[in-house]
Amino acid sequence: MAATALAEPEQLVGRGWVTRVTLAGLGVWAGFFGPIQVLLAQQAEAVAPGDKEFVFGLVTGLGSAVSVVANPLFGALSDRTTSRFGRRVPWVLGGGVVGAIALLVLAVADSVPVMVLGWCLAQAALNAMYAALTATVPDLVPVRQRGVVGGWVAVSQTLGIVGGVGIATATGGLTTGYVATATAVVVLAVPYLLRSHDVPLPEALRPAWSTAAFLRGFWLSPRAYPDFAWAWLTRFLVNLGNAMGTLLLYFYLDDAVGYSDPETGVFVLTVVYAVFIVASTVVFGIWSDRLRRRKVFVIVAGIVTGAAALVLALLPTWTGALVGAAVLGVGYGVYLSVDFALCTEVLPDAESRAKDLGVINIANALPQVFAPFLGAFLIAQAGGYVTLYAVAAAVCVLGSVLVTRIRSVA
Repeated sequence: MAATALAEPEQLVGRGWVTRVTLAGLGVWAGFFGPIQVLLAQQAEAVAPGDKEFVFGLVTGLGSAVSVVANPLFGALSDRTTSRFGRRVPWVLGGGVVGAIALLVLAVADSVPVMVLGWCLAQAALNAMYAALTATVPDLVPVRQRGVVGGWVAVSQTLGIVGGVGIATATGGLTTGYVATATAVVVLAVPYLLRSHDVPLPEALRPAWSTAAFLRGFWLSPRAYPDFAWAWLTRFLVNLGNAMGTLLLYFYLDDAVGYSDPETGVFVLTVVYAVFIVASTVVFGIWSDRLRRRKVFVIVAGIVTGAAALVLALLPTWTGALVGAAVLGVGYGVYLSVDFALCTEVLPDAESRAKDLGVINIANALPQVFAPFLGAFLIAQAGGYVTLYAVAAAVCVLGSVLVTRIRSVA
């Protein structure tokens, strides 16, 4: 067991395990994106109708700032966990329960401070859950299977977004939307918690505690680990471009497109986006595994994602939005699966997989901090939505091209 806990996995995982991880991930992403895409925007409009964009950006930005710290922190703690149930299970359970409680706090929030408190707590808890779930892939999945498993991880993210937005839209109210989302987070984690195959870490293998060493562990020198650094930077850039294109979608439909029901419009576009992600992500993950190549898929995916942003910039119509959502789904679907597999192959140390993936996940979360404020600035001061989506396209393409600097992965 000692060797298994930290060794590079060799045995292929089964469909049942992949299904359980996918369901748990679906709940996590519903918890993230039901609020981000619909509920928090509606709440900001209800609490501060004259400053809805600022309030929305403040709440989501502060929540994302919490996630930047929470994901690697809880990942590092899970790496050191010696529970008999495994390293990851306690954090999936605890994160799910606390995350659900935080969403219930948001259900009764009627002021900006309570919104900030509830969403920051939700981000901390859901990121603890997500950090543990993500680490199960390099823990248990061999390299030759990570493209397809990464594809299913991307499917869980996509369906979680659709499910979260669908719950928020279908329930027809803020309170019921948050309650239903909280329920989904907990219920969908149960199958994984019952049969996780998580491997316990013997106490003899847990490093002695040193606060200084623990804190130093979060810095991974780009000089010592250049491929890890390039993977982080490219992921940050593509996710920044994607976040700029999606976080303000509700207001884009309302203000630029003039769509009469932006809430429903966001849901329709999310479904279109999701269909094309699901159609592309597993297929290209399998293809990447078979060819044993990652970078070419990531490059093409980033360019296609940038093209989708240009469609939104140049065609601010409902038809343009539908086309943009479809193209974005194809590009980002390929990116999610293959880039995740690439990132698991540049991790420096088996003993700190969750912590190192948590550092990688900062590249997912940090754009959520900057994108709302950067997007609001570009809209208000630098040319509106055309400039916003043109900049998003350029950032995505830059991120995809820089992946060529990674040397250890084909």
